[in-house]
Amino acid sequence: MVVQATLMLFGSFFVMLLAGVPISAGIGIASVFTALMSGMPADIFALTAAQRCFSGLDSFSLLALPFFSLGGNIMNKGGIARRLVRLARLLVGKIPGYLAATNVLANMFFGAVSGSSVAATSAMGSILSPLEKDEGYDPNYSAAVNICSAPTGILIPPSGPLILYSITAGGVSVAALFMGGYLTGLALGIAVAILAIVLAKKLNYKPAEGKESDPTWKIWVDAIPSLLAVIIVMGGILGGIFTATEAGVVMVLYCLVLALLYKELDLKTLYNLLADTMKSSATILFLIAASSIMSYVMSYSGIPAAISNALMSVSNNRYVLLFIMNVFLLVMGMFLDLTPAVLIFTPIFLPIARSVGMSDVHFGLMLIMNLGIGSVTPPVGSCLFVGCGVANVKIEGVTKYIVPIFVAMVVALLLVTFIPAISLIVPYFSGLVPSFGWN
Repeated sequence: MVVQATLMLFGSFFVMLLAGVPISAGIGIASVFTALMSGMPADIFALTAAQRCFSGLDSFSLLALPFFSLGGNIMNKGGIARRLVRLARLLVGKIPGYLAATNVLANMFFGAVSGSSVAATSAMGSILSPLEKDEGYDPNYSAAVNICSAPTGILIPPSGPLILYSITAGGVSVAALFMGGYLTGLALGIAVAILAIVLAKKLNYKPAEGKESDPTWKIWVDAIPSLLAVIIVMGGILGGIFTATEAGVVMVLYCLVLALLYKELDLKTLYNLLADTMKSSATILFLIAASSIMSYVMSYSGIPAAISNALMSVSNNRYVLLFIMNVFLLVMGMFLDLTPAVLIFTPIFLPIARSVGMSDVHFGLMLIMNLGIGSVTPPVGSCLFVGCGVANVKIEGVTKYIVPIFVAMVVALLLVTFIPAISLIVPYFSGLVPSFGWN
């Protein structure tokens, strides 16, 4: 019964994906099909599905997602991203291939403020691609570094995906996830930066030779207001001044004021930003509603317990199980966007992670990092397609540079997976988790 339900649910879902059905519709249709074929009474299932959809969306914390998304969009178009790029360029000017290193650091800065890997890919690519082209960089190399460093944006807080995981996992502390994201995102950024520099040396790219047109102090003064957004948001959350949702509102207002002061945002642009945010938020909410039905069908059919038992029968070794889990998620990340993957796999793998002594915070950061890496791989990698589009290059050309960087990213993922302190030591000293080791 469980095997049949599993095959029907995921088989029908992937068939619809291959047929080009939108992910949210595919999740809903596969869930309905599996429920009816498993013998659930249609009238009872319809009532329960409606209730699940409503309860899945009835969350104050979900309001944080559109606000953080809007804040990132305002930064992209309001001149904030460009100022962060200038600061990053100043800090890494003496490194071979300094513009690529600038790209990595700028994506980490931008991610620390916007929390969106796709927004970071678009913003940094549009700003740095012309500069790198002028200095003779291979556009494929530039695009690969931009694409692979963008996922740091969903780890370094504030982060929409971490909020989504918190809700899906049943209320894991957002503050703990945010604090844990700093070293986790830094580990990923360092891995990408090291490979970018190694490749730059092989390609004979030189450090910066000229000086910035503006003095150092002016670049810092221009960038500090943008960086203050992080301090305001995280300080407010940790200090108990406002919740993560309220922090999203504060961030939008702060970024809007900055953009208006910089005089780089007009009413037409603001209207387009609001419209884009509404569309993306509606898509996410529809996904959450459909995934609520899928979660119910999986629970009713006993699928999470069956998968857990199957994995535990392979081995009871913590490291073997986590390695298998990572491999599975890396493969699934190639075919699923981050949002549906978090909604589908959190209820399946979180109980397994708990059973081997992994904390909810540690698992959440491993999951988001894993799926973030999936966003740079074909065939569904959102960062991959956006990065190639912005740089005007083809996926085939970018792949030869992405592959070695991808390997470094996986090494960073394994370090985060098997060394809990990387994710937990900052929240531990912040008083948000009881330990920074295995449970």
